[in-house]
Amino acid sequence: MEKDVEITFFRGSGPGGQHRNKTETGVRIRHLPTGVIVTATESRSRSLNLRRAMARLEERLAARRRRPKPRLPTKPGRAARERRVAAKKQRGEIKKMRGKPPV
Repeated sequence: MEKDVEITFFRGSGPGGQHRNKTETGVRIRHLPTGVIVTATESRSRSLNLRRAMARLEERLAARRRRPKPRLPTKPGRAARERRVAAKKQRGEIKKMRGKPPV
């Protein structure tokens, strides 16, 4: 997998003071075949950030490989159809009551 990735180091932004501003401990890994990019800048340790970024890359690639299960089309059951028809009938009765009363 090392030949398929491009690893670059950079200075992480945010709090951390002089040590963080002077050293390039942020890690950016780009997976060349897919173009997936992950970064890790939480720690002031370059090696720890490198391990975290590699773990994130593996997770991201595993998620890309995962295939969703195909959806099985289903029809509503008899009871659901009856409930829907009953609700429509009730709504129609309510709307009928809005009109003028017969003479």
